[in-house]
Amino acid sequence: MFTGIITDIGTIDHVEQRGDLHARIRCSYDMGSVAIGASIACSGACLTVTSKGDDWFTVDISAETVSKTSAGRWEAGTQLNLERALKIGDELGGHIVTGHVDGMGTVVARESEGDSIRFTIAAPHALAPYIAAKGSITVEGVSLTVNSHSDQSDGSVHFGLNIIPHTWEMTTLGALQPGDPVNLEIDVLARYLMRMNEVNAAKSTAM
Repeated sequence: MFTGIITDIGTIDHVEQRGDLHARIRCSYDMGSVAIGASIACSGACLTVTSKGDDWFTVDISAETVSKTSAGRWEAGTQLNLERALKIGDELGGHIVTGHVDGMGTVVARESEGDSIRFTIAAPHALAPYIAAKGSITVEGVSLTVNSHSDQSDGSVHFGLNIIPHTWEMTTLGALQPGDPVNLEIDVLARYLMRMNEVNAAKSTAM
């Protein structure tokens, strides 16, 4: 479990296909305090530490994870937003994040708004019902508040976010440009609502 508050930016420095994809990620964490088997969210995807050194750790990335995250994500040189798992008693500064990517979004627009950056992101129709103004969403592992949403004729939704200077300086969000793909995780309550709607729809079809 995570909060969507990024604590480091890591860089993939080596990848290798070994059945699953194997990646080594450089970071500035005190790796002495990170156990083998610990969970670290990498740009929103919860991954397990399989080995470690003084300033790096390795993860195995399943085909399922690769298919659910943005194309080109797991390549050498890619920077990742990192967050270690939440501990009991830690401050919950963002919102409850599971580290399970629900789908891919695309940056539609980027513009300056005061000192902040305003992004408009397109989300697929499958996620559109679960994105609401003033609700929480995780973008690239970062806990953010949806400022606005606009339903599109194809069933998708465009939603707006304001990224303050601290956030874009401490994460990879400041580098995003129109056309870039982003990992999205809807709020955990919306995730259960999604499942309830699926079950109710299936029951209605069966009647």
